[in-house]
Amino acid sequence: MTQMKAAVFVEPGRIVLEDKPIPDIGPADALIRITTTTICGTDVHILKGEYPVAPGLTIGHEPVGVIEKLGSEVKGYREGQRVIAGAITPDGTSYASLDGFHSQCGCGAPHGWKTMGGWRFGNTIDGCQAEYVRVPDAVANLAPIPDDLTDEQVLMCPDIMSTGFSGAESGRIRIGDTVAIFAQGPIGLCATAGARLQGATRIIVVDTVPERLQTARRLGADTVVDFKKDDPVDTIRALTDGRGVDVAIEALGTQATFESALSVLRPGGTLSSLGVYSQDLKIPLGAFSAGLGDNRIVTTLCPGGKERMRRLLNVVASGRVDLAPLVTHHYKLDDIEAAYDLFSHQRDGVLKIAITP
Repeated sequence: MTQMKAAVFVEPGRIVLEDKPIPDIGPADALIRITTTTICGTDVHILKGEYPVAPGLTIGHEPVGVIEKLGSEVKGYREGQRVIAGAITPDGTSYASLDGFHSQCGCGAPHGWKTMGGWRFGNTIDGCQAEYVRVPDAVANLAPIPDDLTDEQVLMCPDIMSTGFSGAESGRIRIGDTVAIFAQGPIGLCATAGARLQGATRIIVVDTVPERLQTARRLGADTVVDFKKDDPVDTIRALTDGRGVDVAIEALGTQATFESALSVLRPGGTLSSLGVYSQDLKIPLGAFSAGLGDNRIVTTLCPGGKERMRRLLNVVASGRVDLAPLVTHHYKLDDIEAAYDLFSHQRDGVLKIAITP
């Protein structure tokens, strides 16, 4: 067999299932047979033409699978082993990667840094919404899956769990903090779970979809705010007696949510931004305290690499967080175009879709 099925970007508005050659691998690579993957909000940005990729590229960056073939230089793994790889695949040797910035890995740049350079799957190389995917720099990126964990239990690790948790980590949440999280899509829900693990003792979340607000409560939210019923800034200010929150996490990527997150910070608080923005942002003078409020604004791209994946797998295996219920729908790869239609239009309470061969 030399051909495989793959979801391919054709042009804005069109991602279609096509036949493509099964990838060749180099000495440092691994070929993974995909057993489960999913669709991300970033893929929808690609579909809509809001984030440019090359026509003909296989989309997807959340692989769960089995090692089909190993390059000659890849040690410590075996064919037939169940593994995940992060959405971010650093080379492990660039200056950025060795400095801990795997997401900004230079991947061959002489100075070793490249903005978003660690995001290769479905961005600069073929991704994993396919029957097979080539994992570059496999030793730096493959994490074995414990035998007692299912694909769906670990499906969130490559991207949304890593990204959502990083919102809490980058915000430097401390034990006893009050945290506000704007938007409870998959990333925001993982940020809620991460804030609880980091030690926040009061978590306020903002959304309007009842099912998402209910899920947020299960993952650790203490208070939910429906922005269609109540102004979130006024409500959060009232809930904190005018003090504001220690950390606000923005998990949607719009001017409105960014501005609201900035507006609810206490002096010296941190805005941790996870959103993918498709337009210029404006910083309101009042919420920014004219630049004198000692606030910190930090952005984070999903951390990757095998050590990050190992830690997330440990969290899942411990039972402290169960993200499998975020999988609300199941589709076969043959029906991925219908899955995109459902996910991009956010119908039927969809959170995440498990895509299987």
